Amino acid sequence: MTTFRYAINSGTLKGFDLPIEEQINVAAEAGYDGIEPWSIGLEQYLQRGGTLRDLRKRIEDCGLSVPGGCAFFPWIVDDENIRKNGIEQMKREMAMFREIGATLIAATAWGAKETRLDNFPVLGERYRTILEIGLQEGVIPQLEIWGHSATLTTLSDVFSIASYCGHQQVKFLLDVYHLYRGGSPIEGLALLNPQTLSVFHVNDYPADPPREYLVDKHRVYPGDGIAPLKEIGSMLRTIGFDGWLSFEVFNLDYWATGDSLKVAKTGLEKMKAF
Repeated sequence: MTTFRYAINSGTLKGFDLPIEEQINVAAEAGYDGIEPWSIGLEQYLQRGGTLRDLRKRIEDCGLSVPGGCAFFPWIVDDENIRKNGIEQMKREMAMFREIGATLIAATAWGAKETRLDNFPVLGERYRTILEIGLQEGVIPQLEIWGHSATLTTLSDVFSIASYCGHQQVKFLLDVYHLYRGGSPIEGLALLNPQTLSVFHVNDYPADPPREYLVDKHRVYPGDGIAPLKEIGSMLRTIGFDGWLSFEVFNLDYWATGDSLKVAKTGLEKMKAF
């Protein structure tokens, strides 16, 4: 049996307004194996006078790993100046994540959410550029689908970019909610393998509102919605996925409880259940 490892994404704790140090404590106390920080949390920590060396020690002392980091740099856009600045931002964020032990970073559709970009030969070259930088920096960018975005909407989008990129180190970052929101059939997961998929975001979604009206706040605990989680889990095992399942929701009702530890524990329990 394939063994999954469990992480919590910092976005899940966003509404509790916890500094990264407290997020780490919550993740450890709840029983997770790792935490996926956001770059803004690291920046705020540094602004308060912290050092990434100390933060890495805290993470390790808590028995946690950092499977990857979430960042928002405009690498994919058509505007050359914006893209150039975005790549410089990416390098800085890669350096931060590397310091705390991460080897992966999200490459999203930031800057192209509203405008569809689908010149896949060009997008493949742009991804190859940041992928080669990532290999030099020791932090590989993962193509992340955003089902609500005009760009990087579906599995077919990221597969096309990867195909034109033509590099063996291609990585994808997938999400239960985003697969559904963008209309990607889960059968497409069969085309993946453990080399291309290291982190999978886990959540669920309700039957109402309809798919095209779902937004981030509608994500719920795994098993509390209609997502075919057993089928997804089975497919991940079939392809030999042995990476990280990372709990990521942005549920306003969960945040309103004020109980970050309970939310984290519940998410872990429900991930393991499916």
